[in-house]
Amino acid sequence: MSASLPLPRLASSLLLLFACAAGLSVANVYYAQPLLDALAADLHIGVAWIGAVIAATQLGSVAALLWLVPLGDRMERRRLMLLQTFALVLALLCVAAAGAALGLLLAMLAVGLLGTAMTQGLIAYAAAVAAPHERGRVVGVAQAGVVAGLLLARVVAGGVADLGGWRAVYLLSAALMVVTGVLLWRYLPSLPMPAASSRISLPALLRRTPVLRRRGMLGLLMFTAFGLFWSSMALPLSAPPFRFGHAAIGAFALVGLLGALAAARSGHWSDRGHADRVSLGALLLLLLSWWPLSALHAGVGWLVLGVLLLDLAVQALHVTNQSLILAAAPAQAQAQAIAAYMLFYAAGSGLGALAGSALYAAHGWGAVCGAGAMVSALALFSAVMGKGRHT
Repeated sequence: MSASLPLPRLASSLLLLFACAAGLSVANVYYAQPLLDALAADLHIGVAWIGAVIAATQLGSVAALLWLVPLGDRMERRRLMLLQTFALVLALLCVAAAGAALGLLLAMLAVGLLGTAMTQGLIAYAAAVAAPHERGRVVGVAQAGVVAGLLLARVVAGGVADLGGWRAVYLLSAALMVVTGVLLWRYLPSLPMPAASSRISLPALLRRTPVLRRRGMLGLLMFTAFGLFWSSMALPLSAPPFRFGHAAIGAFALVGLLGALAAARSGHWSDRGHADRVSLGALLLLLLSWWPLSALHAGVGWLVLGVLLLDLAVQALHVTNQSLILAAAPAQAQAQAIAAYMLFYAAGSGLGALAGSALYAAHGWGAVCGAGAMVSALALFSAVMGKGRHT
């Protein structure tokens, strides 16, 4: 199917395809998290080293942001998406066939590389297809698909592995990506190539796009807070008095999904010129969320409320950040702008993950919540001070 651009309003079926494809792509990066014990036992990897599987996928993700995602500004996007889908299917099959630690790590590196490249490439693709007046709405829906894939990946992987083993998870995903690739090739509209121009380097893009710098720093602080919570949440829940199992802990992702999907509307509000209000409201919610999260000792209901507020706040700001960055970025650097923003995201997530487990081990859950509140307050202060500077 081919379409002339800009479209007056992106068709709902095409928008759903973007959201589903992005969700399935990003899920590949996170399937391994609940499977680490099975991977360690099957491939005889020591418990002290099994974390390298997650590190390999994250290293692949960073490499994708630096090198693969910016290709969307220099290659025909539809053909690039087909090539990346084919390569991702091969990588997933290599994971399923892995017989030793080294082969698994190399395959996981490739999965992180290609899964991330497809995910962020699809968001940039959706934004490029959308008319300017609906770009925020389109990015919001596509990002909701990403969040659904990210959060549900752990639940799906655990369920499929219980039925057919961990290799079945990757075989099923490979089959789903084949179907996804066929649908993308069949229905994605062809986009004209950007006018020939010299490539903008990452430092130059940051220098020329103040919105990217400001929103990137907000994203870094926001995802530091996000990482603080999600990286350490399982520790108090698996300990007395709760003693929850993996399935019960993973179910909290479904609560986060409700909040994240509710945030998809924030892109629509950004399109209407309310980006500052959405940002400040989201950051206030982010700060407020640490109050019920810190009350975990009083009952799990407080945790449910806190997770709902946290994910609603984070995804509302995330969608708003992306829509503003894409609106401000040069036409020949849309994909690179998304990649640059996601580097801030990766840095914040990594920092939060490292700090969360360390704080919990040293000082307990209260220290994690205190640090999260401090980071959230810093983000709110930064947004207030920067309000009105062309968002």
